[in-house]
Amino acid sequence: MSRRTGLIDSAVEALSSRIASGEWAVGSRIPPEPSLVELLGVGRNTVREAVQSLVHGGLLERRQGSGTYVVSNSELAVTIGREIAAARQRDVVEVRRALEVEAARLAARRRTATDAASLMAVRDARAMAYHEGIIERMVDTDLALHRAIVKTAANPVLLSLYENLIDAIGENIRFNFVTDTHGADAHDVLIEAIVAGNDRRAVEETTEYLSGLVPEA
Repeated sequence: MSRRTGLIDSAVEALSSRIASGEWAVGSRIPPEPSLVELLGVGRNTVREAVQSLVHGGLLERRQGSGTYVVSNSELAVTIGREIAAARQRDVVEVRRALEVEAARLAARRRTATDAASLMAVRDARAMAYHEGIIERMVDTDLALHRAIVKTAANPVLLSLYENLIDAIGENIRFNFVTDTHGADAHDVLIEAIVAGNDRRAVEETTEYLSGLVPEA
């Protein structure tokens, strides 16, 4: 490996780490080129190539006359997003089953008192959004509830996989709202099962709910 290639790789890693850590949040503008040169201690060409690499990777986006912005904090999420952009809703639901059924089981076994209180608060927010009838709030709070369950499962690998699919899952939830009717209390039994530590019931509720979203082929 040449010294120049090594410098570029190091610069890419340094920039990526700031994005991944949240120091440069999604939606924020990264420092201008002179600041990056000073920050990384490398030349302008190295900075330009490192930034371009992250633009190609889907983490950064150049906006004419405005600067360079963070558009994603995970290359894996970008790659997955490209792969599933044209995926059928049935395919997405099948992946949700693989992740969410196990998440529900683990959540029921591992929930803490703090987790239980958090789940019930998100459940109540979801119910309120349904009563308001605002579709964006309905989607956001429903997605928040599913994310909260996965977090409660306390498995960092499972959580990482789920977070990297979050855009597709959100779109699937939106699709299901448009094509079906979900009550404000649709997940109440699931949350009650998790809070009670009833992993069998939690699995049954999740399986039943997801199985009903898209007809089997």
